[in-house]
Amino acid sequence: QSEGGRGREGAIAYISSLCALRRKGCILIGWILFISELQILMLSVSKPLLSLSPLTAMAIRPPPPRAPTHYAPPHRRTSPFRSAARAAPSSSTAATAVSLPPSPKKVLVPIAMGTEEMEAVILAGVLRRAGADVTLASVEDGLEIEASYGTRIIADKPIAACADQVFDLVAVPGGMPGSVRLRDSEILQRIMVRQAEEKRLYGAICAAPAVVLMPWGLHKGRKITCHPSFVGDLPTFRAVESNVQVSGELTTSRGPGTAFQFALSFVEQLFGLHAVEDVDSTLIDAALERSTEVNRVEWPFDHKPQ
Repeated sequence: QSEGGRGREGAIAYISSLCALRRKGCILIGWILFISELQILMLSVSKPLLSLSPLTAMAIRPPPPRAPTHYAPPHRRTSPFRSAARAAPSSSTAATAVSLPPSPKKVLVPIAMGTEEMEAVILAGVLRRAGADVTLASVEDGLEIEASYGTRIIADKPIAACADQVFDLVAVPGGMPGSVRLRDSEILQRIMVRQAEEKRLYGAICAAPAVVLMPWGLHKGRKITCHPSFVGDLPTFRAVESNVQVSGELTTSRGPGTAFQFALSFVEQLFGLHAVEDVDSTLIDAALERSTEVNRVEWPFDHKPQ
């Protein structure tokens, strides 16, 4: 048994020595290959890399050149969105470059059955000539009303459609029974009270100052005028006999004969004196000075105009 054991141990030692020699041989062969490749590299420095082995050529080949990059400091870097915003003009710049025309002044003229037609139409016509956006609003169920002398007028819209609008001026024509029907309109009353509270222009002519404004308390602390038939209803210490009376935001006038002056006073308050001169020249006001009377008209008592 001892001889058999020694035989096995000898065989194992022999095999181990062979394995060790094999490992040393592999390492030696690897060093030989490396040295040979290094010699080839040193001899062919000026030759193309293709003369080397593929593995060595890949190992020593320089990396491909990269496209040059331009570095921007953090404070100078811009996103494409910021660049687009910078290229587009700002709203303030655009507003400065293209100045929008000012919005027209908004005027409300309420009408009813029995409204004085001359006052309503003259108010609307003169203010529209000046450039105002005038709305004729009916306080009746329909848009068509019959004025105090039978003229039929078609309103632009019902008064209910104006309840939430803001007007630069609310001008109330007179006439009977139109003034009473305007006074009885709750929507018109709310519009007028808000107009006075917010210190925007409002006015009335003919019977309306006494019949419409006084019951609503919109005359208090103001000098007012009205049609001679209703002067007795005005407070004695506030009544005046002016054709047109401007007292703060309130303007009042006397009747159809002063309707043009009444309307032109609003033109001046809304647009300025130059607008009054422009409109007045188109109306051929009788008060305008004329140097020459081309076609003089004589009015003898016993003849027709010649």
